[in-house]
Amino acid sequence: QVQLVESGGGLVQAGGSLRLSCAASGIIFSGATMGWYRQAPGKQRSLVARITSSSRTDYADSVKGRFTISRDNTKNTVYLQMNSLKPEDTAVYYCNHWTSVSSTWGQGTQVTVSS
Repeated sequence: QVQLVESGGGLVQAGGSLRLSCAASGIIFSGATMGWYRQAPGKQRSLVARITSSSRTDYADSVKGRFTISRDNTKNTVYLQMNSLKPEDTAVYYCNHWTSVSSTWGQGTQVTVSS
């Protein structure tokens, strides 16, 4: 059974940090692109960061220099380190596992940044 489980969300003050984790099971992890997306109320889901099987990374302009995506293929886990958080980072954050034949989403974890 394919499953992505996110954790690490919560409430933090502006300027603070959080680290999100996404643990994958039932999936071939090492060969996939893993991504973090977010969706704020009334907005579309959008890419935050992604990391390929060769560890090439891409970031949304709004998070460059503040967020870092990484992966540990031995633990089938992808991480998102979020520093210098801003109120506009408030959203539900979703993990995504992508290959050329499938795309799988986690259930999401809420991140709330207070001003």
